[in-house]
Parts: sequence; C-alpha cells; structure tokens
Amino acid sequence: MAENDRQTERDAMVQDQIVARGVKDEAVLRAMRKVPRHKFVPQEYEQDAYSDSPLPLGHRQTISQPYIVAFMSEAAQLRPTDKVLEIGTGSAYQTAVLAELAKEIYTIEIIDPLGLKAKGLLHELRYENAHVRIGDGYEGWKENAPFDVIFVTAAPNHIPEPLVEQLKVGGRFIIPVGSERQELVRIAKTESGLVQEALLRVSFVPMTGAAKEQK
Repeated sequence: MAENDRQTERDAMVQDQIVARGVKDEAVLRAMRKVPRHKFVPQEYEQDAYSDSPLPLGHRQTISQPYIVAFMSEAAQLRPTDKVLEIGTGSAYQTAVLAELAKEIYTIEIIDPLGLKAKGLLHELRYENAHVRIGDGYEGWKENAPFDVIFVTAAPNHIPEPLVEQLKVGGRFIIPVGSERQELVRIAKTESGLVQEALLRVSFVPMTGAAKEQK
C-alpha cells in the first residue's frame, strides 16, 4: 500500500480497534492516530502494521496489539508533565506513543539489537524526549528516579521491588504479572502504601534477566 495511504489506515485502526473497545482518552487517540506503526515493525510485516494483532520482532519478542498499547496508555492517566520509565523498549512503538503523551521517557531494553534499532528510529522520528538504555530493566534507572509513571511491557511473575521504590508517591505503575497468561495490573503509590487494581487478562513475553532469578 502506498505510503501516503497509511494515515487512512491509522484512522481506521483507531476507530475500529480502539474506540470501538472503549478507549476514550482524546490524547491517547491522537497519539495512536499520529505514530506511524509501520515504521516500528520488521519490513516483512509492514503490510500488516495496522492489523488487530501483535507482530513478531525477532529475538522472540513482539510488538503489542494496537488496542493493548492504547489501553495501557489510557490506564496510566498520563499528563504532559510526567516523567515515565518504560521497561522493555522492544520496537519502541509504545515508547513513541508515550513520548507523545508525557514530558520525558526513559526506556530500557535488554536485547542489544532491539535497543540499538529503537534508539536510531526514535532519533529519526525526532522523539528527542525519549532516552534509550540497553540493559536489564529490573533495577530501573535510579539516577533519573523518581518517576511519575512506570510502564512494564514484559511479564515478570512478581512486582519488582526496585521499580516500586523508584515510583513517586501519587504515581502509577502499569505491569503485566504472571506466567503464560497474565493480569495487567495498575498500582497507585500512596503515602500509606500500594493500591493494586487488576485491569485486563493479557499475554506478554516473559521478563528476562534478573526477573527470572527472583520469586
């Protein structure tokens, strides 16, 4: 399909896959209409970039289904002044959506080739507020903590304590937790502790690195 037709595809994706399922946040919908998902998928899957499904990235990783990206972004209740930590950059599609919604995005990818590609693509698309680190995200990014929002896009079997520590009081933490099928959880950090809410059954790739060594 011609390059100049892809906006029509994005508009249809948002209307048919996202609005139709109940996502209402106008800022999220604008971001989903704007970010060119076809730039973030491997070339052999470009024709399917706006389909209602995750797609393979290689390295046993996937780019999330558009609806899940939008749902998580809305659930985070992002504000233009927020500083966000993302664990699991992957293709950087979610990163780009976050960069449209928040002030600064700090994102960590454990797989070197994906991290390097993501860094180059975010630079090419002029997302100068997105900062990429290659490494294990389990310990977070302490020198830039605390964060208003923490996003995790791979599934550990528990909630990583180092990430909880780097979340501001009043902050939101969005994370899939579990093994083969997971629960997407939103955690609010309050003065008196954590308030946890189950949002949706999901299926993410497992979180690797130090997460696998913890219980």
